[in-house]
Amino acid sequence: MKPSLIAIAITLALTTAAQAATIPGPTIPGPTTHAHELAALPNGNWLALDKTALRLLAADGTERAHLTVRAKHLDTRPLGNNTLAVIVDANAEQAVPILVDTAAGTLTAQAPFPAPAFGIETACLYRDAQQLDHLFLVAKDGQAEQWVINGEQRLPVRKLALPPHSKHCRADDTSHQLLISEEGAGLWAYNADAEGGPHREAVLLKKPYGTLEKGAGALFILPGGVAVLDAKGKQLHLLRHEAGKWSTVSATDTAIKGAEQLAVTTTADGKLQLAIGGEEAAGWQVRTPAWTATAPKADGKAIIMPRAQTEPVARTGDAADDPAIWRNASDPQGARILGTNKKQGLLVYNLQGKQLQLLEVGRLNNVDVRQDVKIGNRQLDVAVATQRDDNSVMVFTIDAQGTVATAGAFNTGLKNIYGMCLYRPADGGVEAFINDKDGTFLQYRIVADGDKVSGKLLRRFKVETQPEGCVADDRNHRLFLGEERRGVWTVSAKGDAPAKLDMIMPAGPQLVADVEGMGIYHGAKADYLVVSSQGDNSYLVMDAKAPYKVRGSFRVGYNLAAGIDGTSETDGLEVSSANFGGPYGNGMLVIQDGYKRLPDGPQNFKMVAWDDVARALKLD
Repeated sequence: MKPSLIAIAITLALTTAAQAATIPGPTIPGPTTHAHELAALPNGNWLALDKTALRLLAADGTERAHLTVRAKHLDTRPLGNNTLAVIVDANAEQAVPILVDTAAGTLTAQAPFPAPAFGIETACLYRDAQQLDHLFLVAKDGQAEQWVINGEQRLPVRKLALPPHSKHCRADDTSHQLLISEEGAGLWAYNADAEGGPHREAVLLKKPYGTLEKGAGALFILPGGVAVLDAKGKQLHLLRHEAGKWSTVSATDTAIKGAEQLAVTTTADGKLQLAIGGEEAAGWQVRTPAWTATAPKADGKAIIMPRAQTEPVARTGDAADDPAIWRNASDPQGARILGTNKKQGLLVYNLQGKQLQLLEVGRLNNVDVRQDVKIGNRQLDVAVATQRDDNSVMVFTIDAQGTVATAGAFNTGLKNIYGMCLYRPADGGVEAFINDKDGTFLQYRIVADGDKVSGKLLRRFKVETQPEGCVADDRNHRLFLGEERRGVWTVSAKGDAPAKLDMIMPAGPQLVADVEGMGIYHGAKADYLVVSSQGDNSYLVMDAKAPYKVRGSFRVGYNLAAGIDGTSETDGLEVSSANFGGPYGNGMLVIQDGYKRLPDGPQNFKMVAWDDVARALKLD
């Protein structure tokens, strides 16, 4: 027998002859006889949680350290050469992080999480793709909270609604799923990543909808799957998660009365070992299941931190939509960010994200800006937006200080006006591409008769399904447009040219539908098209000239030091290569965030330094 199995048997302290017969090793009474939760640590060490203490045990079962506490819900993650553990103090109803130093043989309690407004029924850790540690706290009635650890800070991320009577949870860091055992129903998988919309799927339900007896009990994440006990601890189920689907690998009797917890470790030759037991089981048993699944590989997308964010919009739900950037010619840091609130109107922010103006002009959807353009007899800086209340196009002027004012509107005759973008042709005027949900595009020249603005229709073309985002490359007279479910097209931006559409990036693994906002960065050496890949909460960067080579993708993650969350389900974005000072000396990217976290709140816009994008993707 391998020493690791002897050590496990000693550490787990099996106490009955029937149990000893199933375990290749001795049974020795000790401090873990009544342990109700266990966690494997490096070099054969273990954490054991019993009624009176959390104990650090050596491979031979010797106690190396303990913290006197009445606690429950033990979970761990490696932390450099140490281990991060979290327990819930059952008296204070607070989650407490513990730093476990196996080399020194110490347990050090860290700053606790604030006590929630509910009793904690279960708790578990999650490490996201940015390698930040989160904690889920779940109440008996299904209330739940997600927190993130930042040194001594404990920051609220979001609130969740989970199944009632959920007594166990574990998070899979590779598939970014939160697995919840509902005692009377079964095992559910939720999205552990706070960025993005809520998602739930059934993993394994009780009879007659599945094979579980009475519901789900303790669970533990396996590479590429999960081990779960039924609610009574009678059967152990192993399930594989592959290609987005769950399948049962095996279901075996535990032969343990009162089994209520699981722990997992790996032998020196890479085999999984399952420890099954708990307080009511009067001991633990070790099993070595035949498990061949492997954890999915990370997609390798770079994660970039935002530098700033705007104040949230004044309406909840799906409100913020599309940003635009106005550059102050005399003061780089005096730029303005314009953003639409499609339940209210147009917002104007400074670079620090402070709201300076709100123009309550109705349900604006997309907005774009062009500066120093000729309309009638005047040179103007203008913003143009689509107005969904009456299917019109609204025109705004922007003065030298960045103050925005309404200038007029014109009707389009469209039934469901949606997206738009502006184009500055070679003669210095300004034109607008307007689209309808049915795929229709109208190209207008914006003209004026005195102070009255209107649109002169230049041409019309159509894609097969719903579009929204588009951007015009003024330098090269090209229009790029997104057909949400199909991909990115390009066409000449010239109003007198044939509207010959060419697909340059179909929706697929690199650009996951919906295809949404887009912008162009004009660099000194290259021009780049940035597109919102809404389906996987990422942003694709490709050359803005043929052959349209893909340069990479990135996500926007947390900036915990600044208290800013990442971005997800982005509708609109804008990018500029202008010098805006500070971190934005080589330009900036402004991104609509579909889910405001840290904590929950109405939607807003995030600001990203272009230098951070260029560095992450190794751009020229």
